[in-house]
Amino acid sequence: MNVPLLDLQPQAALFRSEILQSMGEVIDSTRYILGSRVTQLEEAVADYCSVSSAVGVSSGTDALIVSLMSLGIGAGDLVLTTPYTFFATIGSIIRVGAMPVFADVDPHSLNIDSNRMKEVLEDDAQGERRIKAIIPVHLYGQCADMAKILPLAEEYGIPIIEDAAQAIGAECPVPDSDGTVQWHRAGSMGIAGCFSFFPSKNLGCMGDGGMVTSDDGDFADTLRCYRNHGARPKYYHAHIGGNFRLDPIQAAVLNIKLPHLADWHKQRRKNAVLYADLFHHAGLIDNPVILPTAVYEAEAKGTEHDFHVFNQFVIRVPEPDNRRDALRTFLQKNEIGCEVYYPLCLHQQECIAAHGYGYLSFPVAEQAAADSLALPIYPELNREQQEYVVETIARFYTS
Repeated sequence: MNVPLLDLQPQAALFRSEILQSMGEVIDSTRYILGSRVTQLEEAVADYCSVSSAVGVSSGTDALIVSLMSLGIGAGDLVLTTPYTFFATIGSIIRVGAMPVFADVDPHSLNIDSNRMKEVLEDDAQGERRIKAIIPVHLYGQCADMAKILPLAEEYGIPIIEDAAQAIGAECPVPDSDGTVQWHRAGSMGIAGCFSFFPSKNLGCMGDGGMVTSDDGDFADTLRCYRNHGARPKYYHAHIGGNFRLDPIQAAVLNIKLPHLADWHKQRRKNAVLYADLFHHAGLIDNPVILPTAVYEAEAKGTEHDFHVFNQFVIRVPEPDNRRDALRTFLQKNEIGCEVYYPLCLHQQECIAAHGYGYLSFPVAEQAAADSLALPIYPELNREQQEYVVETIARFYTS
């Protein structure tokens, strides 16, 4: 049986005629830069994320870059973030002239550890106070611990840019000043929320696309200026910006898909709970396989809140001698798609290791890089395929 890590064919087939019609309308309009399709998507995403503004941009990477630029972050500045995520997070920081500083990750969620963040911020406060922004990443579809991160950022007066590239629709419980817990969507808690619409994302277009959300109207206006070469009005350049505009054809695709996102999230959570049940009956849970802790929360809390949208379903294989890599090879030989997110931590990447980062150590992140493995979790995945995945993993451990 062939079980791909991600299968985009069902969605492509379901929306084919509607997408072709909408693309044709864009072509016939001859409005190929921004326009009504982009505005429609911006308004829909702002409403979905419960913010006042959304600004369509050319990719999730550019969402981060334009947010940093709009905050005036550049040479000599530091940005606090996680060492365990996709490279775009620090690539964006470096491209604006700043440099990343890291705090290790939580061993359960693999999101940035708020306790380690506090230590880094305390050290910075004792020195030159060079940390000018915090970028928590909502990894795999689960929000970072914003209940603790938000007060830290407020205490030190540092703005938050949420890297929510994998987490559109994910929710996070944050207590109010009176202790009442309010649930907030990813992208609504910092000054900026950065989203990617790369085809593999829960909400994916047919190319590159991104969005920045904000509840700060002035900041959103600055974003719009920076995404269009810093021009305000046309040919009058208030800033040195860039070409970060969202393509209206991609916006047309996303306008069709967005209304279905809640159902897709519901199915992803069901798939996650089914995996937990199958792993349990196979006798594989905890030893030799550790499931994401959010699976148990999904089972307990049902569908009231999308606290995890399972952009990826990542198991841990905490065994020595590259057992994770052997399992990955075995799955691939049995036509099961799987992937390592991510085989190297950011401080270990060749392009920045030479700048002194290679000597740093973040043990929790490094362990995650050594034992994490993503399994198929897309909404159209059926029970027979999931059973085959777990049966194959069981065979690996008994053969």
